[in-house]
Parts: sequence; structure tokens; C-alpha cells
Amino acid sequence: MPIIVGIIAALSAYVFLEVADEVAEAEILGVDSGLLLSLRNPDDLADPIGPRWLEEMMRDFTALGGIGVTTLVTAGAVAYLVMIGKRAMAAYVVVTVVGGVALSLALKAGFDRPRPDLAPHGSHVYTQSFPSGHATTAAVVYLTLGAMLARIQPLWRVKALILTMAVALTVAVGFSRVYLAVHWPTDVVAGWALGLAWALGVWLVAMGITRFTRHKHGPEMQKVADQMSS
Repeated sequence: MPIIVGIIAALSAYVFLEVADEVAEAEILGVDSGLLLSLRNPDDLADPIGPRWLEEMMRDFTALGGIGVTTLVTAGAVAYLVMIGKRAMAAYVVVTVVGGVALSLALKAGFDRPRPDLAPHGSHVYTQSFPSGHATTAAVVYLTLGAMLARIQPLWRVKALILTMAVALTVAVGFSRVYLAVHWPTDVVAGWALGLAWALGVWLVAMGITRFTRHKHGPEMQKVADQMSS
């Protein structure tokens, strides 16, 4: 299992680095522009394609990746884990989410990519464009919590349902950012890749620390090890 997770994390990091390289060299702006404009009414760029209710739905989806919603979801998950005695897992969730958000903000400042200016924004924005903070946060929060829930389910079809829903939430948040013209498509792809790589990387580090501690300190650390592996 750790080997598979490591491979996925490495591939996700590679995707992020490749996209970041293209963005830094401004070699993919034409593709970004074409994809973004394909979601707008060519006669009125202020109007996204589709009916009005679809635009409102996209705003609902984009809120799922915002700081307010993800903070509430994370706080609820952490409180639940603490209440059932899974303190190590609760700490893992906090480190994963807070670290992922901080990393996203740091990269935004470093790349300093302007937001799309081809169409009016369908949502208020306050930070730079690359990578998408909503896509990163959604990947970190929903994929992490989805994986945790799936692990405790004995039935494969239930595991598949939980993971599918986690992926669907993450994809919906990212797509909504492009639909609302607040992000370039590459911002979102990079955010997904970054979020997945970060979440899996933290998990691998946590498992490594747990196994080292268990080996060094023996039975007294078994409870902590069980929390991280369950």
C-alpha cells in the first residue's frame, strides 16, 4: 500500500511541476484562454453558457472549496476523531489541511499569476491565480476525509461510493472556478495535483514516523500506531 501511495503522490507532484513550468513560461495561455472562453456565451462574455440555474449551482459548488465550508468540515472531522480517541488521526487531518492551505498561499505569492481577465468574474477573489486555492483545498479536505471513511468500510461497493463522492466534490469545485471565470484551467489542474500530492505525502510521512516510533519504543506506542493505520 505505501508503495502505491508513493507512486500516486510522485505522479501528482510531477503533474504539478509540469503545469507550473508551462505557466511560468507562459506557453499554455492560448489553451487556457480557449478553454475558458468555451464556457462563455460568445455574444456576451459576461454570460456563462447554460441556464441561470446552472450558474447558481456553480456558485454552490465553488463555496464547497471555500475557507468557510472547508473549515467547518475539517473542524467537525477533527472533533469527531478526538471524541472517539483517534487523536493521532485528528492531528494528521489538521496538519494536512492547514499545511495544504499554507502551501497553496505561498505558491500563489511566488508565481503571482494574474486572474483571468477575459470575462467578468462570477465570484469575488482576493488572491493570485496559480494554483487554485479552492481546487487545492477541496482535494486535500475531501480526498483525505473520503479515504479515511473508506478505510473503515468492509464492503468494496461502499468504499467505491465514498471515494467516488469525494472525487466528484473535488472535480465540481475545480470546474466551477473555471466556469465562473475566476481561474485558468491550468490553475485548477495544478491545484488538484498539488492537493493530492500533499495529502498523500503527509500520510506517508505520518506512517513512517508511526512505524519508527513503534519500533523504537515498543508496545507503549501501539495505540498511536493503531490510530494512524486504522
